[in-house]
Amino acid sequence: MELRLRRLQEAGRTSDGLQDKPLVIANLEDQQRIVLAVNAAAAADGLTPGLSLAHARAVQPQLVALPAQPLDDARALERLASWCLRYSPLVAPCGADSIWIDATGATHLFGGEEKMLHTIQRAMAGHGLTARVAMAATPGAAWALSHFSTQVLTLSEAPADLSPLPITALRLALGTARSLWRVGIKTIADLRCIPRATLPRRFGKDVLARLDQALGHAPEAIDAVLPPRAKRKRLTFAEPISTDDDLKRAIGLLAPPLCADLEKSQEGARRLDLMFFRTDNRVETIRLCLARPSRTPAHFEKLLRDKVETVDPGFGIETAVLTAWRVEPLLPHQTDVDGLADGNEDISDLVDSLVNQVGARNVYRIASFASDIPERVEKRANPAAPSVASWPANLPRPVRLFAPPEVVEVMAMMPDHPPLRFTWRGEARMIKRADGPERVFGEWWQDPKEVAEVRDYFRVEDEQGERFWLYRDGRLTADSHYRWYVHGVFA
Repeated sequence: MELRLRRLQEAGRTSDGLQDKPLVIANLEDQQRIVLAVNAAAAADGLTPGLSLAHARAVQPQLVALPAQPLDDARALERLASWCLRYSPLVAPCGADSIWIDATGATHLFGGEEKMLHTIQRAMAGHGLTARVAMAATPGAAWALSHFSTQVLTLSEAPADLSPLPITALRLALGTARSLWRVGIKTIADLRCIPRATLPRRFGKDVLARLDQALGHAPEAIDAVLPPRAKRKRLTFAEPISTDDDLKRAIGLLAPPLCADLEKSQEGARRLDLMFFRTDNRVETIRLCLARPSRTPAHFEKLLRDKVETVDPGFGIETAVLTAWRVEPLLPHQTDVDGLADGNEDISDLVDSLVNQVGARNVYRIASFASDIPERVEKRANPAAPSVASWPANLPRPVRLFAPPEVVEVMAMMPDHPPLRFTWRGEARMIKRADGPERVFGEWWQDPKEVAEVRDYFRVEDEQGERFWLYRDGRLTADSHYRWYVHGVFA
């Protein structure tokens, strides 16, 4: 991500006399100042990152160089990495301009690997950042592809062809890269032709380590970031574990200390991730979303143990990490003798259990919504959330609404009299009693097309005692008639 480029753009907009001037950011490296970023005006003059500042000034004497701010850049990159936790629980800043996102087990949430990459790129563009994204089987390969390849690999399990890329794609120090260039080693393919035994002695140990990490021959640890208020507990095993009983015992060892930390800060968890790190460098994750903030160890253990069977231990699990990514304030509350708070039944445990079994999308309640349009007065809501709106008692509504309303033929005295009879589903019904009209206008702030919309509702009862909710559309049809609908039936 071009964080420094964004800084240059802001400097050009806010500083007097710097508009449309070539700007660069330079930093002292190996006893000389190196250009780290250039704005559009400097790029038009042929300047690129990596040049020495003296060379850049020789090309463009009017060049303005701003000092690098590595600490501010690092803090900004870490904040951006924390924001990227919405894509995966394992995110880490890399260097001065990159972010690693471990997408293992998360790509299906975005419709696949390619769609996930496009989603991240669009989100970065929304923040004013130009980002190059790539996905590969190893962090080193993904970094190399995103920085130097014109084709982005989107198959994380396929081996990336890094041979044509320059040796700087291995994240080598500038001095090491220059030593390789001097002897004619310019690409990764050239480097792989050199006998491995001679590389550490001639160019240092980092060359071989970086090459093996990029090709997947050596593991590379990622120091994942945590949100500011997140809580985490880690458990490392003396020997790898693989049975369900061992995994459940690990949950019993992680949940109580995590809840103790939440109690100290008077907070409760709303989202939990239990990550099992396998010996083959893969991660198995169990994610929980809770209806209400909670810090009850027994509740956490029950929900997590119910999902242990979804974990593939592979050849063994060596580390388990339980993280409360999303926490909210949870103050102590008084309970009665039955353990209920303020005499109200708490169904959050039941909701969490159901969500854990059938998924969050399948567990909801119908909540009232402030709207005059009858089909909008109800919506799906969190089952444990309190109701924020209720329908006025003096405006009764039918127990069943038709979606969409059904057209009926009506005989009525105009303009504001209730109907005398109507024909619905081929059956004529004489109206014995009626009440209305109740006028409802369209909500133009929701949809501009509803500016002229108006409905007149009538509650009617036929001779058989059945009650209906009819309305007349206030807009005339082409034959200068009003159209009538039955919108619902009363009990």
